Amino acid sequence: MRFGIIGTNWITERFIQAGMESDQFEIGAVYSRTEEQGRTFASKFDIPLVFTDLEEMVANDLLDAVYIASPNSLHAQQAICCMNYGKHVLCEKPISSNVRELRMMIETAQTKDVLLMEAMKSTLMPSFTIMKNNLYKIGRVRRYFASFCRYSSSYDELQQGAIPNTFNPTYSSGSLMDLGVYCIYPLVSLFGKPNTIESISVLLSSGTDGEGSMVLGYNKMDAIISHSKITDSYLPAEIQGENGTMIIDRISSPQNVKIHYRDGTIEDLTIPPVHNPMYYEIQEFIDLLECGKRKSSINSFTNSLMVAEIMDEARRQGGIHYPADMIKKC
Repeated sequence: MRFGIIGTNWITERFIQAGMESDQFEIGAVYSRTEEQGRTFASKFDIPLVFTDLEEMVANDLLDAVYIASPNSLHAQQAICCMNYGKHVLCEKPISSNVRELRMMIETAQTKDVLLMEAMKSTLMPSFTIMKNNLYKIGRVRRYFASFCRYSSSYDELQQGAIPNTFNPTYSSGSLMDLGVYCIYPLVSLFGKPNTIESISVLLSSGTDGEGSMVLGYNKMDAIISHSKITDSYLPAEIQGENGTMIIDRISSPQNVKIHYRDGTIEDLTIPPVHNPMYYEIQEFIDLLECGKRKSSINSFTNSLMVAEIMDEARRQGGIHYPADMIKKC
């Protein structure tokens, strides 16, 4: 499977490193806004082709698929461009700025008969499958708790008067979009769409959120989510049931999973990691194409839409608005 790459940042480097663990993975080209940056990146991984024109890259018949790791606000436009040229798309989370964009992306994928998948690694990792398969052991689930709080050095820049990309509403960024999504996606994958959403956000001077919290209501169960780019947290995730509590080391990249039962016993469900955490999303994408499928049953359109709907509502309640939310008139 020969990929074109959009983006030359650290996440793209990790993606390529993970892809190299698969004998079905190859990088054929990279797109960058500047020739110099593109060639510098290409030289690190022996990428043969560098493009500064996206349409020129995706028109290349040597490419099968495109991995998109550009700023959030560019995902929809770039994905639709790629799919219009018949390229399959693996797009970093969050897959779009809002539900409206995602629906357009899905419509294009279906019209062009190509695969579109959100690159949420956690739900495709073996430990997540273990979580799902052993959830029955804790009895009736009463609470899901997930926290992803990691201080961003870009916050220092913001306090000094700059507007870095990670806190720039032009790029549909901020704490909810960049970190909160990691807490929400596993939730909907396990329990579906909540009945109620209550969200609070701490707005920064740039107009994006620095941190926030959410309470999501289900039938006789709730979910509590905490996310931040201006503080750190070291709390594990928990799924609390009437018979025990499942404890997950990191909701963004689960590896260690244990069940603490009410009688004091502990069951360790952890399996040693075999691959780079991003390997599994790449292999899922390749396997789907090998089977002729055009959507994932795990990182599905349904799950991606539910996540986008939750984040749209959380932003509405928190007063977070992006230029991408505006419907452009002809």
